[in-house]
Amino acid sequence: MNKVKIACVVDDDEIYTFTVTRIIARSEIAEKTIFFHNGKAALDFFVANANNNEELPDLILLDINMPVLDGWQFLDQYVKMAPKLGKKITLFIVSSSIDEEDYARARAIALVSDFIVKPLTVEHLHSILGQLEEQ
Repeated sequence: MNKVKIACVVDDDEIYTFTVTRIIARSEIAEKTIFFHNGKAALDFFVANANNNEELPDLILLDINMPVLDGWQFLDQYVKMAPKLGKKITLFIVSSSIDEEDYARARAIALVSDFIVKPLTVEHLHSILGQLEEQ
């Protein structure tokens, strides 16, 4: 099983990011993981690195409930930006939400590959990697 070069986690929960760091390490799906605590920080990174494919992640794991700029607001901007990026980036929503409206909203966005309900597991990550290898 291959690894992605860079995984990106956008989530404000410090306990979750600590846990997901360990899960990503245990799953061995990424060479490097970058973290952002809100959608604005992540968007700023993408804007600054839009022409630098080496810095852009291969995979984004996005929470939807965050301060400053939530996951939906991030997605609104990211959808406009994605065609200008020189790299295809796979995006999964990872949230504690079990609201059907959130699922429906996520399914309506073509760039969202899937909606995963927390907690994220090694099995989820291996499944994600399998989907990436099929693309």
